[in-house]
Amino acid sequence: MEIEFVASDAAAPARSAVAQVVFEGGTHDGAIGQAVAASRFTGAKGQTLEVPPQAGEARRVLIGAGKAEAFDAMGAEHAAANAFNAVKLSGLESLRLILPKADAELAARAALGVRLAAYRFDKYRTTETADKKPSVRRTEVVAADSAAALAAFPPLAALADAVSFARDLVSEPANILYPAEFARRVKDLEELGLKVEILGEAEMTDLGMGSLLGVGQGSVRESQLVVIRWNGAADPDAQPVAFVGKGVCFDTGGISIKPADGMEDMKWDMGGAAAVAGLMHVLAGRKARVNAVGILGLVENMPDGAAQRPGDVVTSMSGQTIEIINTDAEGRLVLADALWYCEQRFKPKFIVDLATLTGAIIISLGNDYAGCFSNDDALAANLLAAAGETGEPLWRMPLPEAYNKQIDSMIADVKNTGGRAGGSITAALFLQKFVKSTPWAHLDIASTAWKKPSSVPTIPEGATGYGVRLLNRMVEAKYEG
Repeated sequence: MEIEFVASDAAAPARSAVAQVVFEGGTHDGAIGQAVAASRFTGAKGQTLEVPPQAGEARRVLIGAGKAEAFDAMGAEHAAANAFNAVKLSGLESLRLILPKADAELAARAALGVRLAAYRFDKYRTTETADKKPSVRRTEVVAADSAAALAAFPPLAALADAVSFARDLVSEPANILYPAEFARRVKDLEELGLKVEILGEAEMTDLGMGSLLGVGQGSVRESQLVVIRWNGAADPDAQPVAFVGKGVCFDTGGISIKPADGMEDMKWDMGGAAAVAGLMHVLAGRKARVNAVGILGLVENMPDGAAQRPGDVVTSMSGQTIEIINTDAEGRLVLADALWYCEQRFKPKFIVDLATLTGAIIISLGNDYAGCFSNDDALAANLLAAAGETGEPLWRMPLPEAYNKQIDSMIADVKNTGGRAGGSITAALFLQKFVKSTPWAHLDIASTAWKKPSSVPTIPEGATGYGVRLLNRMVEAKYEG
């Protein structure tokens, strides 16, 4: 999507769709007023109304933005996304967007909304007819100061690129995106200035990562551990912030195999790793003034004759032994070694892990909120504040010590599942055993990594890229300097 910022008196391209954002309860003159009077359009959020086009226009549409006093940057994003969605199949190639408040920040955020809404994963569609494909390829955002809006946009463009990168990873089928291919695509990000290191199974064996390696031993695809580094702080040796992602590129459940119905969705069980990769992408893209580390644990969980069995005991890098009760509780086994490795090697300020970890979090919070578990109130507060500012909802969950009894093992230090009751909590308690003293938070994003359907205008149906915006904002607001 090509983005341009223009003055209000600039001539619109011939046969351009014009989308005008209006507030709820506003008054309108002329043809617009007549169209509003003849309809049920009030300007409420998400409403759209076709009106007669003016001279030189091919199409004009009103976009409701709700109450004027509540209109903010997120409102500008959503209104712009609704405008794009209203005309994307029109056959027109250009959209002009007119905001009721056209300062530089709102104009730039509106452009971000269009970029995010225009995302489409269509590389495998070969017979789709032209009328089913979006036609709008260029958006002009009217701004009071177009130069200031253009100057404000590059970090947001970097964010849009990173979210699209994460969405692409999650959308790819597992026969295309297996651990080594995932690692290769992340390696390509070195062109942004990142440093990427890839550890194979031999290196992980030497490190004693029996927990992670046990998950992938049933697959013909070799497991990988990817280390991504961004050094943007003034002091290159300053303590980094760290992020760890679960990257199960396909999850059959292993020997504890999943039902066939819906198993195709398990290609997105690497959504946590995709979010961490996307975060590192945007930190490098906007030259963030921070040192950061991203760790991706990449595996396939398959049920062949070499696969681990329920009842097996594995030894993690930490030295703690784990009894495998259910091979479909595999993501926590990947994270156990990745978390320990991250803390021991990099000694970061904090660690945040992201994982599509449990179906239980969907039962707890539904399909819009991710769950946040943390051993540190300040870190949790920073995450929750960033969630509120980026439209990526997050809810803090408890870590009651008493629930550890559910993951006590009769023959090992811990078992990998504690049963159905409080399933997302016991999974987080399991992870906590592999962080010694570093401030840590676990984000269970099983409820938010994939939307089918989606009710958010900036998120087309499918992969969301959840976590990229949230973590980028937290780093920007609290940890850069």
